[in-house]
Amino acid sequence: QVQLVENGGGLVQSGGSLRLSCAASGRVFQIYNMGWYRQVPGKERELVARLSIGGSSDVADSVKGRFTISGDFAKSTVLLQMNSLKPEDTAVYYCNVVVYGATQYWGQGTQVTVSS
Repeated sequence: QVQLVENGGGLVQSGGSLRLSCAASGRVFQIYNMGWYRQVPGKERELVARLSIGGSSDVADSVKGRFTISGDFAKSTVLLQMNSLKPEDTAVYYCNVVVYGATQYWGQGTQVTVSS
């Protein structure tokens, strides 16, 4: 089992910045992917950005150049720096990790609201 604790999020004006953090505990030695997803009501959860232990990363086209993901697999932490936020970035953001065997774990979610 892996437990995830998220921090950050909140309300910000368009053009502002926020930083999300996520810390994992438990069987963290099995983690090989860490990342962030987001979801708005009525839509599927979508990938924002993720890191693999091998060093590769994926970032959604909608946030490229504005959001930066960073992580430390040794410390089991992952950060999402969000700059130049837009109202369409409003969503619940979820931390996600994948362990060997492809089991996924999710954080509780944190609300990000961007006002216009």
